[in-house]
Amino acid sequence: MTAVTVASVFLSCFDAMQRGEWIHRKTRRDKEFHFQDWVGTRISETGFSSEETKRNRYPDYVMSDHLEGYEVKGLENPGRQADFDCNSQLATGVHDGRDVYYIFGRYPKKPEGDQFPVLDLVVCHGDFLNAHHEYVHKNDSFRDFGSYGDILVRDRKMYVAPTPYALADGLATNCTLIAPQGEEIDGIERLRQVGNLVRIDADRIASKYTFDFSDNTLATELTENPTAGSIRTFVAYRAKEDPAGPVAMKPPRRLPRQPKLDDTDD
Repeated sequence: MTAVTVASVFLSCFDAMQRGEWIHRKTRRDKEFHFQDWVGTRISETGFSSEETKRNRYPDYVMSDHLEGYEVKGLENPGRQADFDCNSQLATGVHDGRDVYYIFGRYPKKPEGDQFPVLDLVVCHGDFLNAHHEYVHKNDSFRDFGSYGDILVRDRKMYVAPTPYALADGLATNCTLIAPQGEEIDGIERLRQVGNLVRIDADRIASKYTFDFSDNTLATELTENPTAGSIRTFVAYRAKEDPAGPVAMKPPRRLPRQPKLDDTDD
C-alpha cells in the first residue's frame, strides 16, 4: 500500500508550526472545530484536493483523488490527553476502503486571546490505535421500558481509545508521523526515521455486553481474539530538518480485568 498524501500533509503541519501559523478561534464557543479548521488549511496548502465531511461524520477530511482520509483530534494542554472519545465510530486504520490517519494536536487550554499555537502534533495511522477493520458500528434502540412500557431506550455506543501520547514517549513538544512498517510513503526522502513502535494483539477481547436495569450493572463477555499475538510494527518519522530525538513505546499499561458475563450473572 502506498500513502500518497500523508507525508505532504504532515510536513505542511510541521512547516506551519515552524513559521508560527497559529490556531484562530472564531468565537469563544468554538471549543472543538478551531483545530480542525487549522488542519484543513494545512491540507489545502499541499495542493491535494479534499472535501470536509459534515460535522460528526467520519473521517473529517476525505481526499478526493486518493483513498486516504484524516480524522482530527484537538487536545487541550493541560487537560485530558491519555485517551479520547470516538463519537460513534470506533478508531481504526481503514474505513470505507480508505486508509485513515489521525491528526492529534495539543494547544493551550486557556489562551489569552482567540489566537494560540499548536504545541505539538502527531499524525498516526489508525491501525496504531486499533488494527481490526471488520467491525461495523451501529446504534440501535428498543421500546417497552418504563411503567407504561412505551419509553424508548437508545443504545448509542461511544468508544474511548488511547492517544499516541499515552502509548509512546518522545511525542510531547515535537511533530511526529507514525505509519505502518512496510507502507510506501510518497515523499519519504523528506523524512527521517526516529523509532520503531510495536503493538501486540491481545489474547482476548470483548465480544458482548449486557446491561441490567434492576441494579444498573454492565457486564462484558470476552472471547478469544482471532488475531491474538499478532505483532504490528510502526515507524515513527520526523521532518528531515527536525533535530528532535527518538520515539519509543511506553511500558504496557496494566488494565483492570474485564469480568466474564457469568461472573456477574445471578
